[in-house]
Amino acid sequence: MTADPAPADSVPETWRGLVDDAAIFPPGNAPLHDATATYGTRDGAAADLVATFVLRDTDLPLVRGFGGPLSVVVTGGAGQVAGPAGLCDRLGLRLAGIEIALRDLDDLAGNVRRVDAAVREAGIEVPVHVEIPGPVTRGWLAAADEVADAGHRIKLRFGHLDHDLIPDSATVAAWIDAALDRETPFKGTAGLHRALRHEPEGGGAHGFLNVMAATAVLWDGGSTGDAVEALDQRDGAVLAAVDLGKARRWFTSFGSCSVTEPLHDLITLGLLTPHPPEQP
Repeated sequence: MTADPAPADSVPETWRGLVDDAAIFPPGNAPLHDATATYGTRDGAAADLVATFVLRDTDLPLVRGFGGPLSVVVTGGAGQVAGPAGLCDRLGLRLAGIEIALRDLDDLAGNVRRVDAAVREAGIEVPVHVEIPGPVTRGWLAAADEVADAGHRIKLRFGHLDHDLIPDSATVAAWIDAALDRETPFKGTAGLHRALRHEPEGGGAHGFLNVMAATAVLWDGGSTGDAVEALDQRDGAVLAAVDLGKARRWFTSFGSCSVTEPLHDLITLGLLTPHPPEQP
């Protein structure tokens, strides 16, 4: 089953809410107020493609009055988890998700337990995405077990400003396979602003269609080798022939400093039709 292009008046579920607007993060580095203004003025297919606005917990006092859903990146450790939820409540902001990176590399599983304890103590009910750094080791898998047991989600970092630190396809396939083994949804961050695998200066970069295809292949019982093949595929027609929609149950969204590029790529590949302009 292929991913059908959108009719002119709607965006299918495969693409709806796929992108979290992370315009203020590198390499985009948009000014916060410019980014929130742009978020609020999108319409048509661009508005349907975007889910939350991503910002740091330290940015919350600067967005009073913002009406969109917020994914808040915790800049500290587990002890800092409760602050964003309480501040959003006091400021009347719409908290849609919490994102936190594990900092204790020597005890990743224990770090997850501390995050979970802080989440429960604060009464946080929105999705919590836990970023587990590094390749898939025994410690990484133990942390993933804790994330799954706690009912949280995994956050995977697909890119890096230093292209030499971009994870290779085998690492990405192992991450996705581990998440699916635990039936744990995951989101992506960094480096997924283009639909297809490509080669920027200094190293390779993953495409979000490749990640969706690899997820679908693994969920259908394929091997990690099959997933690597999907991650390395550069032919959009081949990827579009995969039932990409089934991947969204697990690959929930990805943060991108650009919304224009994912939208443009989907339209160029014939997977999305922009809404027509209003007739006078």
